[in-house]
Amino acid sequence: MNDICCIGHITLDKIITPKQTIYMPGGTSYYFSHGISHLNDWKNYKLVTSLAPSEYSSVDELTGKGLNVEIIPSKKTVYFENSYGINQNNRTQRVLAKADPFTVEKIQHIEAKIFHLGSLLSDDFSLDVIKYLSKKGILSVDAQGYLREVRGENVYPIDWCEKKEALKYVHILKVNEHEAKVLTGLDDYQTAARQLAEWGVKEVLLTLGSEGSIIYAENSFYYIPAYPPKEVVDATGCGDTYMLGYLYMRNKGVSYEEAGCFAAALSTVKLEKSGPFSGTEEDAWKIIKDSNLKVIKK
Repeated sequence: MNDICCIGHITLDKIITPKQTIYMPGGTSYYFSHGISHLNDWKNYKLVTSLAPSEYSSVDELTGKGLNVEIIPSKKTVYFENSYGINQNNRTQRVLAKADPFTVEKIQHIEAKIFHLGSLLSDDFSLDVIKYLSKKGILSVDAQGYLREVRGENVYPIDWCEKKEALKYVHILKVNEHEAKVLTGLDDYQTAARQLAEWGVKEVLLTLGSEGSIIYAENSFYYIPAYPPKEVVDATGCGDTYMLGYLYMRNKGVSYEEAGCFAAALSTVKLEKSGPFSGTEEDAWKIIKDSNLKVIKK
C-alpha cells in the first residue's frame, strides 16, 4: 500500500524567450515527484505517469533517485510551448501534442491512502476516474487542468462543466484565486471556499501567491502566511510544491494548520532556486521557526 500516489502526465516543455529556446520536462507529476524525493519519509510514494517512449528519459531521472514510477505507455507526450516576450508576464501557450487520458482500466490495480490527480488539461481524468479513486482512498485534485481546454493547438480557459458532480468525491481541492473565481463565480475568497465546500470538498486549499494561502475545513478558516523568500528565482512548480508538502504532512496525521505552514515554507525554499524543489525538510522547519508570522484561525 502506497501512502501517496500522484497520477499525471510528465510533459515536454518548450520555453521560448527573446534570448533562448530551451526544452525541459514539466507537469505537476514531475515537480511533485522530484520535490517529495527530497523529504525524509517518501519511500511509500508512487508516481503513475503516461508518456511516449521517446520521453522515457524523464522517468529515468526519477527512478534514478529511487522513486517508484509506473509508466502507462502513450502514443504521444503532452507537449507545451510557452513563448515569452521581453515582459515575462506576457506569455502565449500552445499544446503541440496531447497524451492519452487516464482511464479506470489503466489504474484500477493501484492502491494508496492518498491519490493526487495532477490535471494539466480538461480531459486528463474523467468523472469515472474521480468516482473510482474516491472509493479507494482520499482523493486530492489540482483544479488547474480542468479549467484548460485545447482546441487545435491553442489553450482556452473554460469552466469545469462536471464540477458539481465531481466535487462530491473530492476530499482535498487545490485552487488559486483565479481558479476559485472561475469555478464559483465569486470574487470573495471566503465565500468561494464555502461554496466549494458546499459542493462536497472536505479541505479547500486556496493559494494566493505572496499573500499566503487559505485552508477551509470543518467550517473553519486557517489563514496561512507566505514566508518571504531571500530572493525570487523561479516560481514554476510552486503550487505543486505546496501540494506535496501539504499531503506529505496530512498523511502523517498533523493538523490543517501545521500542514499548511509546512507547505508554505516548502514553497518558499522552492522559490529561491530554479527547477523542482531541491531543499530539505529541515529547511522548511527553520523558515517556520525563524518567522514571527502566525496562522489566524476563524
